[in-house]
Amino acid sequence: MTRALGTTGLHFTELGFGAAAIGGLYAAVDRDTAMEAMQAAWDIGMRYFDTAPFYGFGLSERRVGDFLRDKSGYVLSTKVGKLLRPVPLDQVPDHGFVDPLPFTVDFDYSHDAILRSFDMSLARLGLNGAHILYVHDLERRSLGAAYDDHFRRFMDGGLRALDDLKSQKVIAGYGLGVNEVTAVLAVMNRARLDCLLLAGRYTLLDRTAAAEVMPKCLAAGTGVVIGGVFNSGILATGAVPGAHFDYGPASAEIARRVSAMDAVAKGQGGSLAAAALKFALAHPAVVSVLIGSAKATSLRRNAETLAQAPDFDWQAFDPFALV
Repeated sequence: MTRALGTTGLHFTELGFGAAAIGGLYAAVDRDTAMEAMQAAWDIGMRYFDTAPFYGFGLSERRVGDFLRDKSGYVLSTKVGKLLRPVPLDQVPDHGFVDPLPFTVDFDYSHDAILRSFDMSLARLGLNGAHILYVHDLERRSLGAAYDDHFRRFMDGGLRALDDLKSQKVIAGYGLGVNEVTAVLAVMNRARLDCLLLAGRYTLLDRTAAAEVMPKCLAAGTGVVIGGVFNSGILATGAVPGAHFDYGPASAEIARRVSAMDAVAKGQGGSLAAAALKFALAHPAVVSVLIGSAKATSLRRNAETLAQAPDFDWQAFDPFALV
């Protein structure tokens, strides 16, 4: 099934392929494994693919472009705001990617940097276009004390670059790719976005985007793509020893909440993972949920899980959610 993205003319499959893992996020992934994963995604019916220069410092874009080059009928998004610069191997930074390409990352959200970033992405992809550009990690948790300056540069010039690309029909739309609710509101209070890639803040467990961001997106016609639907894994694995939440080990309190949700899901004839997937897709602003995996088996399992999911009573999960 597909969902329309506002007036862009684009249609997103309900499940999309998130390409961070094939860039070596937390574990090395060889090219054959990456291609096998994308082929599995395609065979399942996924036609939305999301990548970024940051993922493997160009490695993910290269692999996604290689896979899609002879395909048609897909929607492709990549990101801007992080420029890659070649460095010696001993100067490649550690951002969680194993065996990345030999680059470092420079944050730059200015007008010229947005255009340059897009051109560089197309060169790595080996494609002559992409449909959506997300402004990557324009938020305090990523930028720290430099956030205010980067935000000003984006509002003063980067936003105009994206508007120009869209008005010239080079791209169909643009938005933000972030983790922070406050970062979304800061931009949406000043500009209209076609789409939002929000990681981990509108899930069965973490609903901090529910009060303001989701209603604002629905009212503005901004389509929401949900990343991190399993909150770094715990909503897929359950509260097992070593489970992760929000990029780190889950606390005892998070484990307690997840255990309670797991019991609710099973009591309703489903699984925790099925509830996590179906909850995100139940919101009318959501156009797609990204599954970020380099394993073909995981992709197939998630598609089957969603297809077999029962109709859940969401109110039964509410007492255990973060808001």
